[in-house]
Amino acid sequence: MDPQLGLARRASAEGLAAFALVFAGCGAIITEAETGALGAVGVALVFGLVIMVMVYATGHLSGAHINPAVTIAFTLSRHFSPRDALAYIGAQFAGATAAALVLCLIWPAKPAALGATIPAIELGAALAYEAVMTAILMFVILAVATDVRAVGTGAAIAIGGTIGLDALFGGPLTGASMNPARSFGPALLSGQWQDFWIYIVGPLAGAALGALAYQFVRGRPLAE
Repeated sequence: MDPQLGLARRASAEGLAAFALVFAGCGAIITEAETGALGAVGVALVFGLVIMVMVYATGHLSGAHINPAVTIAFTLSRHFSPRDALAYIGAQFAGATAAALVLCLIWPAKPAALGATIPAIELGAALAYEAVMTAILMFVILAVATDVRAVGTGAAIAIGGTIGLDALFGGPLTGASMNPARSFGPALLSGQWQDFWIYIVGPLAGAALGALAYQFVRGRPLAE
């Protein structure tokens, strides 16, 4: 992250990255629903790739959180200021919603509910999946983005790979959201709010657990 860059510009980078995530990822879900050309593996690959390229594109600008759960976990671990967190979260939700709006304009029939996340399994299991997948993601993010002993410029590959991995095994079950903004945009534009709370509670709890787990195994506070 560039500390010399103003908060508005950093938040704008977050909004643009969230836009790309929803437009590409949910666009892939629509493509699969309309053509059957991608399959579950293809959709997971799109989600992983868009996160990877957006981390490369915006990581040096904003830190590339692209996810309110990640931003909140950074804030709770005292790695990010509450003032900046509010701006980031607002931008993430705005970017995700704008992307869903564009998809809605392109696809007025709203195929696949514009990529809205809807559990295909029992609610308790879906909540557990979302929490665990997000915890894995947050653990990896902290490992590669905050620890100088880790992979450095390979952070985007590791984070994108984690998203793709989670989407491969969790996508058919819960949609593998791990991101409240990613779920909010399509839900708002499609009107599909079924069990939406899972995609708020699961990622928030999972991100906090992932941050605590990494702080524990690292052995010292993240801010050091």
